[in-house]
Parts: sequence; structure tokens; C-alpha cells
Amino acid sequence: MPKEDQQDWFCQPACSHISAEKVIDLLDTQTYFQLLKFPYPTNRNAVLERLQSDQLLKKTAKGWTIPNISAILLAKQLDSFSPTLARKAPRVIIYEGINKLNTRTDQTGQKGYAVGFEGLVKFVYNLAPQNRIIEEVVREEVKMFPRQALRELIANALIHQDFLATGTSVVIEMYDDRVEISNPGIPTIRVERFIDEYRSRNEQLADIMRRFGICEEKGSGIDKVIGASEVYQLPAPDFRVGDIRTISVLFAHQNFNDMSQSDRIRACYQHCCLLYISNRRMSNQSLRDRFRLNKSKSGTVSQIIGATKEAGLIKSDESESNSTRYARYLPFWA
Repeated sequence: MPKEDQQDWFCQPACSHISAEKVIDLLDTQTYFQLLKFPYPTNRNAVLERLQSDQLLKKTAKGWTIPNISAILLAKQLDSFSPTLARKAPRVIIYEGINKLNTRTDQTGQKGYAVGFEGLVKFVYNLAPQNRIIEEVVREEVKMFPRQALRELIANALIHQDFLATGTSVVIEMYDDRVEISNPGIPTIRVERFIDEYRSRNEQLADIMRRFGICEEKGSGIDKVIGASEVYQLPAPDFRVGDIRTISVLFAHQNFNDMSQSDRIRACYQHCCLLYISNRRMSNQSLRDRFRLNKSKSGTVSQIIGATKEAGLIKSDESESNSTRYARYLPFWA
């Protein structure tokens, strides 16, 4: 979808020709100032002028106009604007088991994205099961899915969605063995490049969300998701593209022996990318460490590296030693 079409949607009025008092009733202006770490002005005109300077409010001869971007970010209640905006609210569905047969919780948000973001992440995180495996290692109670990974993926889904898609929204679906976070729209870059490239169809929204401290700087979010998954001993996240949606999947802990070949290849590629963007190189030892395998499994890890090379996802670092023992690897795009 062309960026200018998305920009037009953000600029379209969500509410027109309203009083200053009505603006304050509809938008959570206090949260706006809190997120920007600015003191709240002592008079209403200063509040409105600040929003206007951020292109989040427009003064007309008949009063004030709230554009869609302001409503989607700062609405106290999205359904106070229109059914169209209300349908953009994120939906959280918690299932019993590993399929959709039994639903435990199904809740749709009401607040604008910036206003409700921290509450949304907390809600999802608190509903996640405990990760008993890592409890034994770090001796503390932790959730199955890392909070930082959930936060980044939820922010990405909200920011990068196709706002011109109708009747659909960001959906967070949690199962006993995974959480799937999906948004309407096809990504503008290949999923294999999520870790090192950045391109948003909603640059204005992304810039404001960064200023609010809700998302990371350009291109630095997915590496944190992958890094957290390694620390928490989880399988590599999976990024999938459907016909009309983009889906990010975080998996619960899985023993190495239970991982499929595709799981292992994906983990190898992501590990290689993660090291490369940190100016390091993947080796047999680093991948063994990622899988928590001892030296006796070097042969098994070599087979994974070979399969990942055959899949065209990594390549040998020709600047390093030609010795298999000391071989280093790069992502295919490096």
C-alpha cells in the first residue's frame, strides 16, 4: 500500500468542528505529556497549541479537528469516534491448549495505542504461563514469554499494520505453547531481513511512537526479540506472511531434541544475524552455546550449519580461516 495513501488516512478527520472542551474530553492529553516527559501546561490553550504543533490537532474556523492519527494514539475511548476506529483496537484472545477449540479470554481494547500500550503489554504478559525450565536455571519466577519480546512485537504490529484494511485489527493469540501476534497487511521487506532492515508504511506513526518511548529506534526491535528468546532458552521466533496478514510467533521452551529441522535452521540463521549486527561472527561453538549443547554435539551443530547454508541463509566468512574447526559464518545478505 503506498505510503501516501496511509498518510492520507492519518490526516483524515476523526472528529471535526468541536470545542476545546470536547477535545480534552476525547483525548488523553495528560498521557501525551507524560510520555514526552513534558510538564502539563497550566492552561487549556497551551495544551491544544502543543498538540497542534505536533500535527495532532488542527484549528479551523468552526473549531478544532482531531485527525485519525491523534484518535488512534490518544483516544480515551476509540468507540467515541467511529465504528471504523473502534475496529482498529487490538484484540487479545487466550486459548486453553494448543488450538482454537476452547477460548479462555477474548478482550478488545478501548484506548488509543499510546494511552493503552503499557496496560496491553502488562495484560498479555500476566496471562502468560510460567517458564519452569528457566526457573530452575535462574532461580526466579519468570513468564514463558519474555516481556521485552512481547512488547517489541506488539509495538511492531500496531505500527506496521495496514490502516486501510477494513474490519480487521492487531490480534494477540496466546496458546499453551506459543503466542501469535498478527497485524493486517503484508510487510514491505522480506521477513528474513526484519532483523537488519527497517521500512515502515506508517512513518509518521512510527516516529511519534518512538518519541513516546513505546518502540525502539529504527531496526533495533527484532534483534531484541531474538536475543531475549535465546536468553530464555526458547526456539527461534517465526515470522510468517499470510495472504492479508503478517504474523510473529513466539514459542514456549522446547528441548533441542524436540525441535524440527526448520526450527533449528531458523535458529541458526537468526543467531548468525544477531552476532553479525553486533560485529561478531557465528561459529560452531557459538551455535552450540545458543542451543545449550556440549562439545560432543559439535557434529550435530555442523549438520545444522550445513543445512542452513544449503537453504541459502548463511555463508562462510571467506576472510576467516578455511579450517572447518575455526570456520565463521555470515548471513546471506552480508
